[in-house]
Amino acid sequence: MENLLHVSPSPHIHAKRNTQGIMLDVIIALIPALIAGIILFGLPALTVVAVCIVFSIGSEYIFNLLLKREQTIFDLSAVVTGLLLGLNLPANIPLWQAAIGSVFAIIVVKCLFGGIGKNLFNPAIAARVFMLVAFGNMAKAAYPTIVDASSGATPLVLISENKAVDLLDLFLGKRGGAIGETCVLALLIGFVYLLIRKVITWQIPVSFIGSVFLLSLAIEGFDFNAALSWTMSGGLFIGAIFMATDYTTSPSSRFGKLLYGLIAGVITVLIRFFGSYPEGVSFAILLANILDPYIDLWTTRKLFGGNKR
Repeated sequence: MENLLHVSPSPHIHAKRNTQGIMLDVIIALIPALIAGIILFGLPALTVVAVCIVFSIGSEYIFNLLLKREQTIFDLSAVVTGLLLGLNLPANIPLWQAAIGSVFAIIVVKCLFGGIGKNLFNPAIAARVFMLVAFGNMAKAAYPTIVDASSGATPLVLISENKAVDLLDLFLGKRGGAIGETCVLALLIGFVYLLIRKVITWQIPVSFIGSVFLLSLAIEGFDFNAALSWTMSGGLFIGAIFMATDYTTSPSSRFGKLLYGLIAGVITVLIRFFGSYPEGVSFAILLANILDPYIDLWTTRKLFGGNKR
């Protein structure tokens, strides 16, 4: 009789969607940001992204080949990693640095931990942090041809110096920054697509972006323009929508997702306002990745009939 009841975690009903289909949806959702980046920064932006994708796919292929493992490049996860990393880099970065970052993301962060679904950190965000620490020129943002880059300062630096930043320019991407992070409009289009396709849920992006806005609003003395400027600057939208929502490194429960986004938002604001780096999104997501198992432990519902521990 004791073998009649089988206790197992969800999902109990399996959908037809597979890893390749999910990754394809993410690629489609990133296309508006890629197009905006090419329009704003020109062909160098496309070259950087292409190098990241090629080296990401090549690294995974060679790793599997040398270790005689089943090839996993056809699930498109390596393409997504390369695309995300490329969109998080400035268009003027040396291509050899983009290649090293891609190899690091795939080999060190993903493959050495067992491949997709077993990595402790989001590969693209971990590689970006590695490159930020290893290559000092990562902090020097590229500027669109339609923007006067004579000041050499990104919007986050200008805001921290109490200088005015045009909100419409921030929304449309007419500012310095990484290839795919500047155009908020393009990123929101991708966000809506992912919601419609039910690839992600709203909890992490909304709690992440919302907490940054509300905390910035409070710190800036309820200056809405300043709070919106902080929110639309840097890599907050691309990080919250496309990297913080990574299935492997984010919680599974709804409350856990809200808590995860809130923690990432708080860390972002602390780094931006009180840290030595002008941007804190990458570090915030990385730290939230570390806390993910504990958030899942605290917020995941106990299985009926399962061990209370």
